[in-house]
Amino acid sequence: MPRWVIDTNVVVSGLLNPAGPPGRIIDAWQAGRLVMVVDDRILREYGDVLTRSRLRLDPVRVAGVLALAHNGGEHVVTAGIQLPFVLPDPKDVCFAEVAVIARVAALVTGNLKHFAVMRDVGPISVLSPFEAVQVLDALV
Repeated sequence: MPRWVIDTNVVVSGLLNPAGPPGRIIDAWQAGRLVMVVDDRILREYGDVLTRSRLRLDPVRVAGVLALAHNGGEHVVTAGIQLPFVLPDPKDVCFAEVAVIARVAALVTGNLKHFAVMRDVGPISVLSPFEAVQVLDALV
């Protein structure tokens, strides 16, 4: 079963468009076909972003996703990690740190350019939601 870090933009997109690749990733996660790896910062960001009223997300689905992230995700601590690269957006650092410390198979994001530097430094794949769905489909 793949262990992935999922960027907030993928979770938001999945809730907005359940039929698209991000929605299929959320479905696979809820079905136990992948393990989402998180830390406290990622959980906070999910909570902050998913509850924004302007997104008009279904509160029942949001509550389910947040509960699964808190109770069903693999939690890691990243204190003291020094990344061997610099990301263009400091808000993305928590996702990269969790991916590196947990040695996940992939970081899934809708902002590939924000994580392009990660593609050059190691074994962690940086996948678009479409690419992630292809990986999941190949595992069935």
